[in-house]
Amino acid sequence: MEDFKVIDRYLMVKMPEEIDHHKSSYISKQADFLILKEQVDNIVFDFEDTRFMDSSGIGIIVGRYQKISCFGGKVFAIHADRQIKRILHVSGLSKIMEIME
Repeated sequence: MEDFKVIDRYLMVKMPEEIDHHKSSYISKQADFLILKEQVDNIVFDFEDTRFMDSSGIGIIVGRYQKISCFGGKVFAIHADRQIKRILHVSGLSKIMEIME
């Protein structure tokens, strides 16, 4: 399922194929735990496998952004397909995170 790795103080979160409210609380809890435990500076959400994301996916990103930005950290999105990029832009998340091409 989800994959969490810390590399050079970046928390890498491999997002699942479908992000819904069932998976979002687990992803949020794991990410929060690692942000505190591993002294993470930035978060990278990898959407390579993601085909569906509802509002709970937006909540995951906003919640982690609020935590990490307190410490001057940044949030990034990588490997987002056209549909996921559209959700990130329409929801306004592109204002608080960097969407990498």
